[in-house]
Amino acid sequence: MKKKVAIIMGSDSDLPIMKKAADTLAAFEVPFEVHVMSAHRTPDAAAAFSKNAKENGFGAIIAAAGMAAHLAGVLAAYTTLPVIGVPCKSTNLDGMDALLSTVQMPSGVPVATVAINGAVNAALLCCQMFALSDDALAARLAEKKQKDAEAVMTKDAAVYAEFARA
Repeated sequence: MKKKVAIIMGSDSDLPIMKKAADTLAAFEVPFEVHVMSAHRTPDAAAAFSKNAKENGFGAIIAAAGMAAHLAGVLAAYTTLPVIGVPCKSTNLDGMDALLSTVQMPSGVPVATVAINGAVNAALLCCQMFALSDDALAARLAEKKQKDAEAVMTKDAAVYAEFARA
């Protein structure tokens, strides 16, 4: 059975950001589930989900939250699975509060943290971890990197041509 990724967000207001993670995982044919759980409003549900995530077929957890952003740390406290935090931008402090809350974890409770609103990179990081034991997924990731490089080179050629002097 293929491992799944759990996408957990502290509020459904994070859904526009986290849909990008879901779309990325779907594009790479990585199964996932999406849930709303709060570190503060539903701590027991978040803890239970995390405690049982491995047994329920998950291989990694992406946790998105804004403001106090304790969700990733709470989930990481209850599992040995990799947890990737996505700090979400809010009206207060432009997401810096969420970034610092997510990245400043105590020793022994690791949370990999991506950029503010960095849902795509969180999903790609899960794909890269899963690709360690999935050659087909590794090939799809390599193909994406090649396409990304080709797109940059095409843009480079266009910009160079625009500013080339005879």
